[in-house]
Amino acid sequence: MNLKHKYAIGCLVQWYEVEILEEYLQSLNNALEFVSNPKNIIVDFHVSMNQDLEKIDDDINTLEKIEAKLKDLLGDSFFNVNFTYNKIYTIADYRRDFNDYYCDKVDVLMWGETDSLIPKQTFLILDGVHEQVKDKTPKYITTFGICKMWDESWKQIEHTEFTDKPFIENDYDNWWSLKYNMNIDEMNSFNDKITELDVQVSNSFKFNGCGLAFSSELIKCGANIPRSVFFVHEDTSFMLSVKKMFGDTIPQYIIKNILIVHNRNHPKKRMYVKGETGDTMNLKRRSNDWYVKANKMSEENCYNAFNQIKSYSWEDVFDD
Repeated sequence: MNLKHKYAIGCLVQWYEVEILEEYLQSLNNALEFVSNPKNIIVDFHVSMNQDLEKIDDDINTLEKIEAKLKDLLGDSFFNVNFTYNKIYTIADYRRDFNDYYCDKVDVLMWGETDSLIPKQTFLILDGVHEQVKDKTPKYITTFGICKMWDESWKQIEHTEFTDKPFIENDYDNWWSLKYNMNIDEMNSFNDKITELDVQVSNSFKFNGCGLAFSSELIKCGANIPRSVFFVHEDTSFMLSVKKMFGDTIPQYIIKNILIVHNRNHPKKRMYVKGETGDTMNLKRRSNDWYVKANKMSEENCYNAFNQIKSYSWEDVFDD
């Protein structure tokens, strides 16, 4: 099926995500093969090989081997691939730059993520939404259905088969749960049976960054991730930026019955990092003192972007 409009999907890859990347790539390629004119889709990857934050455990692997594997995985000439070596480059940096660079080149932007699996129907659905709303609501956000989240505020974007399931803390076994690791075949088992989309509209934004799609008009008009958000909470800061600029005039189109997967606790998410400890991804990250400090400071910058408060930076994180 032909796409009528142009798209860009962008993903930041940190060197320690080398082993999880292949699953995301498989889902992405499935989505590209589902359309007859994939050249309407710009696929962008930015790979950070920098070790200013996470250091590689040379007893397990080497940065040279990881770089070679990443170049092999991303070697398709159809992709735009860039590598960074000499500076800290975070998800906030990448998504801000991605938005700014591609907003003049395409109609719709989408955030990819190494621990995500995108539906093979992704671009056909986005194309249908854009075609229907581009004249009446040229500024908009689109989200797919997600797993069961931790509180009621997420219900509006939870998948129709997930949202009425119970939330159980530390549940790694049930397919609907936040911490369950789902594979592509499982995701397809939900999406392939859909014959009619359940599209709901909300002006009360709720989303995370995994698979977030939005019209480039939002970025052209100035909405983006503030530069003060230097590390994490970039998705929330983007949401607050949109709210601040447009209030409740921007619709969020929610594709409730098409599932996108976010494997937050995938065992291959953080590989070969020296000195990390813990049984979960969160504990591994938080075993680094710099992470705890940077997470808190970037979060405070996020929620104080429009308040009369000085912003933190990486210099503050490493200031003894």
